[in-house]
Amino acid sequence: MSIPHLIMNASLVVQLVMLLLLAGSIASWVVIFQRSIVLRRAKKAHRAFEDKFWSGVDLNELYREKPPEQEVVGAEHIFRAGFREFNRLMTKTRNSQAILDGVQRAMRVAWSREEERLNLHLIFLATVASASPYIGLFGTVWGIMGSFQSLSMAQQATLSTVAPWIAEALIATAMGLFAAIPAVIFYNRLSASSNRVLGQYEDFAEEFHSILHRNLQGREREVA
Repeated sequence: MSIPHLIMNASLVVQLVMLLLLAGSIASWVVIFQRSIVLRRAKKAHRAFEDKFWSGVDLNELYREKPPEQEVVGAEHIFRAGFREFNRLMTKTRNSQAILDGVQRAMRVAWSREEERLNLHLIFLATVASASPYIGLFGTVWGIMGSFQSLSMAQQATLSTVAPWIAEALIATAMGLFAAIPAVIFYNRLSASSNRVLGQYEDFAEEFHSILHRNLQGREREVA
């Protein structure tokens, strides 16, 4: 009646259910660790870029600092997208509102890409969290059905007749919960952390948009 013995001697369907739940649990932990590292690096990169941005450095000099393309993420990605569009539209139109609208669209696209990057694979955690209990329940139902079949074929109903079937059914239930509980906890935690970082990106985009708006107003006053 040991757990390894019950798993090895379980019916094929229950073994497949357990294997599926084990694979889902392992994959969810891989996603949890990978997403945690990505979010931790995103927070660190955002703090570093904001410190540089608000240090008084000239925006043109900051834009000319071209790091490797794979390192341009987060608020820096939003800044570069907006400032690139700002410089492009400045040579084509003198309409301040058109320039600001174009900058806002460019930053919104960059923000959407950052949202996709930070939330990558989180839907998998949600799927594991919601589906695992039902998959485990299917193994439980199958094990209970097996116990009733063994009872129907036995001349005398004893605990040893049905105990293995019930035990493997309960193991399937436990494995379903084992896969679902960490997935739902870390999905909520990682989603909240991602939303906080994205909120910081959105605040930065608004502040940067305000800076460009003030610069355009200053130029208009100088021309007037």
